[in-house]
Amino acid sequence: MCLAHPSPEDGPHMWRLARETGMDVNSPYAYALWCRDFSATSVVARDDEGRVAAYVTGYVRPDSPDTYFLWQVAVDSAFRGQRLARRMLDFIGDRITDRGLRYLEATVTPDNTASRALFASFARDRGAGVVWSPLLTGEHFPQEGDTPHEPEDLVRIGPFDQPESGA
Repeated sequence: MCLAHPSPEDGPHMWRLARETGMDVNSPYAYALWCRDFSATSVVARDDEGRVAAYVTGYVRPDSPDTYFLWQVAVDSAFRGQRLARRMLDFIGDRITDRGLRYLEATVTPDNTASRALFASFARDRGAGVVWSPLLTGEHFPQEGDTPHEPEDLVRIGPFDQPESGA
């Protein structure tokens, strides 16, 4: 499995993966632009044949330039159980701390125990604090069908130790 920053050509594959894994799906156009404009803060995992097997998207918050916001994590069901989400999170974690960012944020629904465990282990292994707080409730989302959108809790991890500067 090869980890790399995405290119716009990865956008359709990320859109497909989001749809197949039950993520909140953005437009195909949004994924292509994401891969152009936020490539440096995102990662794709490609299998041995070069197909996108997983991805992480995220960005540096404009109003909080020391904070990375992780937007989506998706892993193809055929590649689950291989610690891909954690490998991608570590890839991103290394890049954001190299850039001097001190915090990582994400939102997670209350029942997503796998993501909660992923972020807790990431924080622990990086020696960083982790704080959970409510952020968005169902009323922040339009009703789609019979099932309301679950609330999203904010996880804030950090501060991260800064890399030592060369002398």
